[in-house]
Amino acid sequence: MKICASFNIYISKTILISLLFFTINLNAQESKKSNITYSAYAEVYYSTNLDNKSIDAEKQNFVYNHKKLNQPSANLVFGKINYSTTKVRGKIALMVGDYATNNLSSEPKWAQYILEANAGVKLSNKENIWLDIGIMPSHIGFESAISADCWALTRSMVAENSPYYETGAKLSFIDKKDKLTVAFLVLNGWQKIVVPNNIKKPAYGLQFNYKATSNLSFNYSNFIGNNSASNIFPTRSYHNFYIVYNDDSKYGLIIGLDIGTDKKNAVDYGKWVAPVIILKKKLNSTINWACRAEYFKDKNQIIVPTNAKNGFQNFGLSTNLDV
Repeated sequence: MKICASFNIYISKTILISLLFFTINLNAQESKKSNITYSAYAEVYYSTNLDNKSIDAEKQNFVYNHKKLNQPSANLVFGKINYSTTKVRGKIALMVGDYATNNLSSEPKWAQYILEANAGVKLSNKENIWLDIGIMPSHIGFESAISADCWALTRSMVAENSPYYETGAKLSFIDKKDKLTVAFLVLNGWQKIVVPNNIKKPAYGLQFNYKATSNLSFNYSNFIGNNSASNIFPTRSYHNFYIVYNDDSKYGLIIGLDIGTDKKNAVDYGKWVAPVIILKKKLNSTINWACRAEYFKDKNQIIVPTNAKNGFQNFGLSTNLDV
């Protein structure tokens, strides 16, 4: 069992948010010979906005995690079963919490409880080639739905406004030195479990991840597809670049840049851009410090709708201590 606590301060224009957060990780294996493992995870948090003390208040519309203000809440609670052999693997994880409510609000009710549900088969006896099908974590980005796996407690604006999960088929290859990972994906769409009836064509994705050293890795991921029924040909293109340097005993650095384009209207395209940088330092054996600087520019309001004249253009700073 692992218990963690984190304190986070986030500054965006004139808004200050502080958040106290606890996670509990439970892992158990049936026996040394068993192919089945079980795990559980829970995030409980309290968040407040110094400009708004209302018990019914929520964070901005472009934020989907730890969204409630001024009341204790659960962001993500799930139980997972994992099955793994040399030839076959599978996972199923069921969840509740604010993450499920906010990120899966457009899905049918039955789908809003599913964090993961996928199965895979190894296609080669000599090479590490797998075909996985089902609901999986997104191949885009360096932050996930699980706070304990992220360097900063709150998610970056670009993570909140790009897919956390995806549904479809993934063909992946990892070389024998475990340095290069390549994946090709056929997906239901931009963060979709159930495909809307009016979208007829699948979306596609690629991922290339290269581990130059044990501490340094480079990643490029993309998404090509439609996010509306009015387009005959794929119109949304999304490109995700990031570099991760992580020395667990000292420092860590992530530099990311996301660029997306989609149709603003029947004729014109709009573009959004989101750079982010995160610095982490290990203070001692139990405490880590991290800070994040980020910018999100969506002048054409493709991703974040707003009434502002120049669309959504926001700069944010965040710092946190993890115990």
